[in-house]
Amino acid sequence: MSSQRPEHYFSREPKAEPRRRTLTVRLRGREFSIATESGVFSGARVDPGTALLIDVMDIGPGDTVLDLGCGWGAIGLAAAAMAPEGHVYLVDPNERAVALAKENAARNGLSNVTVLQGEGTEPVRGLALDMVATNPPIRAGNAAVFSMIEQARECLKPGGRFYLVARTKQGAKTIAQKVRQVFGNVTEVAKRGGYRVYMGRV
Repeated sequence: MSSQRPEHYFSREPKAEPRRRTLTVRLRGREFSIATESGVFSGARVDPGTALLIDVMDIGPGDTVLDLGCGWGAIGLAAAAMAPEGHVYLVDPNERAVALAKENAARNGLSNVTVLQGEGTEPVRGLALDMVATNPPIRAGNAAVFSMIEQARECLKPGGRFYLVARTKQGAKTIAQKVRQVFGNVTEVAKRGGYRVYMGRV
């Protein structure tokens, strides 16, 4: 996230004029009322890769979960609804995304949610998680994505799961190789519309 890059949704302080939208989205059979703004990833809808990941992620009712690079919160909100006895952490470097994720958790009555601003897993350092899920910022480059995979592994307790979605045309198979290297295993959980979801297990 060099300052020489054009601004992207993973910028810490997006400069784009905040054009606000309110959406109703359906995630894992539940409707959510969502506030989004420009300068945040997929501000007009649920990104199809994110939607695929949400459709296939396996979460228990008491799991502790991290939505890594949460944007306005789609993965984390769905996870919180699926884990009513657990807790979900949503982390993003983008201050606008963090504000929206907090608002969206409140809008939908999800009290088992903590939203934190920061890079990678630093804000949840020391926690032992059951699951980490991410739709990583591919445009930030492989080094950034690979770092997220490595950091996710360090946060997971024995038996923990890591889910990642990527576009096939944007190096998904290379990313899958990195998941295998870090976790010692990788499973292609789903494939749809040019996206692939991979899981690594501790």
